[in-house]
Amino acid sequence: MGLLVVGALIAIDVFVPQLFPASLPTRAQDGLTLAISVLIESVPFVALGVVLSIVVQVWVPPGVIERWMPRAAWARRAVLSLLGMIIPVCECGNVPFARGLLMRGFSVPETLTFLIAAPIVNPIVIITTNAAFGFGDGILIARLLGGYAIANLIGWLYSRHPDPDALLTDRFRETCDLVVHEEGGKGRRSLAQLVVELRAVMPALVIGSAVAGAVQVLIPREALLAIGSNPALSIVAMIALAMIVSICSNVDAFFALSFASTFTSGSIVAFLLVGPLVDVKMLALLRTTFTTKVLAGIVVVVLLSAFAIGTVVNLLA
Repeated sequence: MGLLVVGALIAIDVFVPQLFPASLPTRAQDGLTLAISVLIESVPFVALGVVLSIVVQVWVPPGVIERWMPRAAWARRAVLSLLGMIIPVCECGNVPFARGLLMRGFSVPETLTFLIAAPIVNPIVIITTNAAFGFGDGILIARLLGGYAIANLIGWLYSRHPDPDALLTDRFRETCDLVVHEEGGKGRRSLAQLVVELRAVMPALVIGSAVAGAVQVLIPREALLAIGSNPALSIVAMIALAMIVSICSNVDAFFALSFASTFTSGSIVAFLLVGPLVDVKMLALLRTTFTTKVLAGIVVVVLLSAFAIGTVVNLLA
């Protein structure tokens, strides 16, 4: 329907321009251009991420992952935090996969380690972050190392819990059964998963693109410069923005790129760490599996860690 609306507006502008003789204000045109540019640049990566996610979740046979896992708990968490390197699911699609890990016998701390690391260390995110910022400025390296460290810290903290099963909600059982025991062949399951992932990703992408354009034209440039140039305030502002905007990690680097000229490098890194891990959308997905107390603990660890990492990047930049 969105494509039909856009097509209709283009057709009116080309064939019946007299219906709307007045042009949009300059600021509105600038905001629309920025929003569309972010959307167009992001869509191919989202499509690739969805396709690869379906392949992993539907077509990879059970038991393939388990055979490669070490026995020591810390080593299993370390390996699982790197699993995203070969399992390209962003935060929009890795929760169902993590439920499968729990059903296959992986512990709650191990699954949490995967959930926190996967949205950052997967190949699509690496490609998009490199496409947006390149390799030389250190943002990509800081994002990868920071995400890996935060994931293993959270995994270690919750491995100390005396009763890890108490970290799960009752609703998890029902949701997990729907994902694992979905009826139909692989083709039907792939189509169903395609619909689920697109419905989760595309609205967030469109809204995030619109916010990116609106922020650039509605907030005074002087205010952005005043906040963005301050090492501490810039980090706090970008952390708050990351939690609210809820853009998929496959494309959030393009959103952050629009702030690179006014905000510090550390604040950009903090945004790229916080968004995939504890934005509103991710917390809603995690709430289907983990208790509110667990999510509160994860949020505290992620925010403090991201602020510390962003501060270090600002000092080194």
